[in-house]
Amino acid sequence: MVMLKTGLALLTIALFCTHASDIDSHDNVVTVQDEADNYLKEKEIAPEDSYKKGRILWPYPLTHDKNPLDVKSEENTSVDTENKQEMEDKSEKRLLYEYSYIQSPIVDLMKQSMAINYLPNNPKDLFDCLRDTYPLPKGILNPYDEYDYIIVGAGSAGSVLASRLTEGKPKATVLLIEAGKPEMLFTDVPILAPYFQLSEYSWPYSTEPQPGVCLGSVEQRCYWPRGRAVGGTSVTNYMLYTRGRPHDWDRIASDGNYGWSYSEVLPYFMKSQKSEVKKYKNTPYSNRDGELWIENPPFRTGLVEAFLAAGKIHGHPTCDYNAPTPDLGFGYIQTTTIKGHRHSTAKAFLHSHKKRTNLHILTEARATKVIIEPQTKRAFAVEYVRNGVKHTVRCRREIIVSAGPIASPQLLMLSGIGPQEHLQSLGITIIKDLNVGRTLYDHVTFPGVIFKLNTTNASLLESKIVTLPNVIQWLTYGDGLLTSPGIVEGLGYIKTSQSDDSEPVPDIELLSLGGSFSASGIFRESWRISDKAYYTAYGSLSGLDTWSAIPLLLHPRSRGYVELRDSNPFSLPKLHSGYFTDPKDIATMIAAIRYIIKLGESEPFKKYGAILHMAKYPGCEHTTPLSDEYWECAIRTMTLSTHHQMSTCRMGPPNDPDAIVDPELRVYGVEGLRVVDSSVIPRPISAHTNAPAIMIGEKAATMIKNTWSNVIY
Repeated sequence: MVMLKTGLALLTIALFCTHASDIDSHDNVVTVQDEADNYLKEKEIAPEDSYKKGRILWPYPLTHDKNPLDVKSEENTSVDTENKQEMEDKSEKRLLYEYSYIQSPIVDLMKQSMAINYLPNNPKDLFDCLRDTYPLPKGILNPYDEYDYIIVGAGSAGSVLASRLTEGKPKATVLLIEAGKPEMLFTDVPILAPYFQLSEYSWPYSTEPQPGVCLGSVEQRCYWPRGRAVGGTSVTNYMLYTRGRPHDWDRIASDGNYGWSYSEVLPYFMKSQKSEVKKYKNTPYSNRDGELWIENPPFRTGLVEAFLAAGKIHGHPTCDYNAPTPDLGFGYIQTTTIKGHRHSTAKAFLHSHKKRTNLHILTEARATKVIIEPQTKRAFAVEYVRNGVKHTVRCRREIIVSAGPIASPQLLMLSGIGPQEHLQSLGITIIKDLNVGRTLYDHVTFPGVIFKLNTTNASLLESKIVTLPNVIQWLTYGDGLLTSPGIVEGLGYIKTSQSDDSEPVPDIELLSLGGSFSASGIFRESWRISDKAYYTAYGSLSGLDTWSAIPLLLHPRSRGYVELRDSNPFSLPKLHSGYFTDPKDIATMIAAIRYIIKLGESEPFKKYGAILHMAKYPGCEHTTPLSDEYWECAIRTMTLSTHHQMSTCRMGPPNDPDAIVDPELRVYGVEGLRVVDSSVIPRPISAHTNAPAIMIGEKAATMIKNTWSNVIY
């Protein structure tokens, strides 16, 4: 057991240390290379064919021309016509998802330390022994030819839906199809959240180049990873639990979406919740008997106390930010974790029910098409590919697409449901002309408001986190530094000077960090920021104690869209962010930045000697520091997504020309087909989308059961 724990600890360290490591040949000790100048120097002098022989252990094979962090593609140039065409040509070659494991001697050591005679069941799977499994129940070797319900996507909503539709009696049969693998031990470590957004557990989506945004990203494409696992994005996200403000849901209902007001969705938020949030767990709007554990992380730095105190000075009380009150306050983050371990929807809703005889879960199975009878317009089967073989499975009642805000519209369009002109241009037979994918909202953010601290040991740095005692503490007790969800510690809602909303609805969410995104190279890599942009702006912060808060634009006026790249179901779709196409969004972000600066300069941060870091952004040299022009240039350079895409299969009443599903989530014009995930949320909400997706799964299960309540089994 001791040997196993030591091996697990070493592998955790290996997973977190994804940037260059320097090996001392005398004592075989791995140390992290922190100096930005040395990092760049090594890159400049090392020929490509010497990488594997050199002293730098790169986390990805740099000879691979599809490497998402390829140093060749990290020039921070403007998007002119020639460059844009070159980038589009590159993207055409990057159609299929491909992943390589981290190359590390520590991983080899861990495998050797687990057991002398260990032989994995799947020799190609490095983490075979650490993964959960979902075999078909009762020794069944193959799935049935037909089920009552077929759910595509075992994500935040799909996992809930599958669990609810197979509980109780009479028993309906459900097939849950998931393209990804089951989660494993290391996905449970909250601090590793950014790492898994670069792993096989994420779809590596990137936006198409757009002039004036994402200029500091690799290939000037913002990175939009989505969960590819049993549990979906709840396996890879930062675990923050937010429901949105009551007015968000009341406005959705007032748009003609009956049943979606705050008072009507609150019971579904509560149904799945098992609240262990200190001080607030017994409130009337919380539940302690659900499956999904919600708690405050057991570790936090003193910086979050300064954040909360600064908020009070500026009129924001410390409160439960999920409370349905008019106050816009600050609070400690609430996370989907259980005693310091990630609690995904797979763990909460599927793991303990995997032996249900009426629930079949197929992992590593890619749904490629919903088959719809062209005359009756009824969905009756799903095509999927597993182990290189195409299968067709029929459905007696309903097919539910829960593949997420990118994959759900993609699957609908591949199945003939979408914009007629677009589908015809790709040779796809039209079943129903709907504006699938034509509306897309996202919460954009900017990580560059960073304060240097004149105090040591005040913030989280990689050198402090990645220690054997911390790993053992997490493994043994479920507490310590590794329980921090990507170093996020506090959350606050504000209305900036740009808000013209008369209701208590924030336009910005602030996330207070126990440091900044300069704390570890994994944050830069998980957002795919180019080396040139990162080291020019933040290289001088390496190894320093820092604090930052990042602003999320909650209600963007700008919107983007999703379209197919081609008719190949294995091609990644084209994603157009539309970021900052409405100037109001830039003005709101600048106002938020100025508010964060006001917080950082307030009395609670003075004891840390906080000084604003004046970053030098490539391409912004012509601007006056701290001016609106400077901040706009900075935002357009370090444009980042918080991965809260929504509205691509938006819900709406029959008179809404952009609606894809009705208020009961049924696809317009097609029988027996629903969409159940965050893609149906019709307008931006003041929430991270994981908790709303779970709520949507709960509500959809009730609606589906009511539809079929009179069926005799």
